[in-house]
Amino acid sequence: MIVVTGATGQLGRLVIKALLKTQSASEIIAAVRSPEKAADLATLGVQVRRADYNDAATLDAAFKGADKLLLISSNELGQRAVQHRAAIDAAKRNGVQLIGYTSVLHADTSPLGLAAEHCETEEALRASGVPFVLLRNGWYTENYTGSLAPALEHGAILGSAGDGKIASAARADYAEAAALAMTRDAQAGRVYELAGDSAYTLADLAAEVTRQSGKKVEYRNLSKADYKAALIEVGLPEVLAALLSDSSTGASKGALFDDGHQLSQLIGRPTTPLATVVAEALAG
Repeated sequence: MIVVTGATGQLGRLVIKALLKTQSASEIIAAVRSPEKAADLATLGVQVRRADYNDAATLDAAFKGADKLLLISSNELGQRAVQHRAAIDAAKRNGVQLIGYTSVLHADTSPLGLAAEHCETEEALRASGVPFVLLRNGWYTENYTGSLAPALEHGAILGSAGDGKIASAARADYAEAAALAMTRDAQAGRVYELAGDSAYTLADLAAEVTRQSGKKVEYRNLSKADYKAALIEVGLPEVLAALLSDSSTGASKGALFDDGHQLSQLIGRPTTPLATVVAEALAG
């Protein structure tokens, strides 16, 4: 029995889809804050259980009978370490034998501000005594292609990454890797540094968007402060603007680059090319 937290999120749904290729739906538990949002999963035969990180009783009920837990990192910045610790504690109380955790690329050495909560969670896993596997995910290509509409409208992609190389992969690639790590034998103790097979700069991204769309799009490199201000100006909350500007600046320091090819080795195929994800975004 495998339980997946955040199962109605963008990554979680893809993980469930990947698990269903090899596992019976009755062996999969979708742990979600709002079960009504998982009606489609229930229709497939997946067990849907309510799980609120701030309510230990719901975590105990959600994890009951589970052999493995895929802890997909929470999206509540500043609250994640506490929430993840609650999930780890519940997993231990309920006899879970393996926890998979979606961390961040090179969490222990990363210059990214968002790495701190991931490191705290990794430490909590070590302290728990429960066997675990770390899925240190690199950047999702969709982090960029999800906002191509304004880039096409204004003819520019903004960032503070300079010439930093970004080895991103499609979200579905990471989901497939997570599903495999949760179903293969001998995963306890493994640390996967997961990233795309090839890397690009944001100028390369702009050139690819230009090539496919037929509309000139350039990359405008800003300072970290100016990029944060631009994100706030278009309506992003300050905490998210700070995270994105910090991450973009981190890319200039190599934080989003890795050439170990562990992701493609794990999933047994090349990672999805940048051009493919751009094409899907433009078509959508």
